[in-house]
Amino acid sequence: MRESLVSVGIDVGTSTTQIIFSKIQVENMASGARVPEFKIVDKEVIYRGDIYFTPLLSRTQIDEKKLQAIIAKEYEKSGIHPENVDSGAVIITGETARKENAEKIMKSLVHFAGEFVVATAGPDLEGILAGKGCGAAQVSDKEGKYVVNLDIGGGTTNIAVFKDGEPLDTACLDIGGRLIYFDDAGRVDYVSESIQRLAKEREIPLYEGMVRDEKVITDVVEAMAEVLFESITLKKSRTLDLTMSRKGKLLRKETPIELVSFSGGVSDYIYFHEEEKEIYRYGDIGILLGRAIRKRFEKSHLELMVPKETIMATVVGAGTQTMELSGSTITFTGNLFPIKNLPIVALTREEEASENLPEILKEKLSWYTLEDGKDLIALFLHGKRNMPYQEVENLARIITEALEEHYQDAEPFIILVEEDLGKVLGQSILLQMKKRRDIISMDGIKVASGDYIDIGKPIGNGSVLSVIIKTIVFNY
Repeated sequence: MRESLVSVGIDVGTSTTQIIFSKIQVENMASGARVPEFKIVDKEVIYRGDIYFTPLLSRTQIDEKKLQAIIAKEYEKSGIHPENVDSGAVIITGETARKENAEKIMKSLVHFAGEFVVATAGPDLEGILAGKGCGAAQVSDKEGKYVVNLDIGGGTTNIAVFKDGEPLDTACLDIGGRLIYFDDAGRVDYVSESIQRLAKEREIPLYEGMVRDEKVITDVVEAMAEVLFESITLKKSRTLDLTMSRKGKLLRKETPIELVSFSGGVSDYIYFHEEEKEIYRYGDIGILLGRAIRKRFEKSHLELMVPKETIMATVVGAGTQTMELSGSTITFTGNLFPIKNLPIVALTREEEASENLPEILKEKLSWYTLEDGKDLIALFLHGKRNMPYQEVENLARIITEALEEHYQDAEPFIILVEEDLGKVLGQSILLQMKKRRDIISMDGIKVASGDYIDIGKPIGNGSVLSVIIKTIVFNY
């Protein structure tokens, strides 16, 4: 039995706002009297909206009315009404997530996507979503390679490394196509603090108010391209420290790189549009930066790939829903239900077996620390079949210590396990808690980092929980 869903994706980014509609085919893969298990089996993009500059009232505030008007206009042009949308995501990304009224904007857009993902994506999460949306994660799974994707927008470059389809490492740099822009007279109207530091380090005479100088601008974009190259090769340098995002970090020195892809608005001028004559058509350095990046990486030893998606990677086809049921061995306390839009932190089997699991877990939890606090997350692990109780206790201790360090108030712990040990793991975690807090620990669930989960009220006399997995469309 197949069913068609209409999915919307809305990305409010540093430079641009985009909307896309997809038709998603889902099919019940269960047979006979088994519990239904719907999977994505096909997708078709049915409408790609125009790309708009994200409307701003000032450098620190988004123009709420103009943003809503843009989205309403695209709905009208598509012929799709909000009440006919089955699934989707609204994501506020990049520098836009740092604006003073970002949270207010996020809430104002809810009615365009119903009960779906609406979130300000931190730099690490944004990098993971972009890597999945552009296809880098899937290539790493198919070819078994370490694939890095650099998502280069207007304000930041979000970097994510994937292996076997899973994110291994992330970084974020203040490198983007709109960190320098010009007024109508051709003068430099704005230079970001990070680019000012980089120009000073390279002794490039760049300053706000100066008449645009081609040599100066060329030197700056070449320096920015060199920073991106160093970010995945040297992984540590003076210029990297100068341009590292204040909420970002650098890749670990030991993270291997075998294949490189680019996404985001600037990437179109890395892969395409070589014939573009109006290099300042957007009033910024985006086109020149793309060309400089292509030039720097083409003369390197690195293997480059062209992704499925570039400018719309972060949110293309953005999300669908799959109703599933947990296993029947679960532990839960309190009345936390229903829970909506929990981002998932997933561990790989190799990470679960690592002696460095406490450090790995701490690192992954930090990806979900936003400027306005710590996101509530669901932790996913595979577990082992017939896992000895001593190993369960040790795993419970590591998880409890990591989560208690991350959440120091009364936030609940939410644990998802693939193998059949949700109940015993949850009970072990309860015994090891320093102070009482609620917990949900359930099994029979398989998800990935970058997915979101809704958890419904208990059914079957409390024996199982209903869940909805929300995933990026290209993640299948």
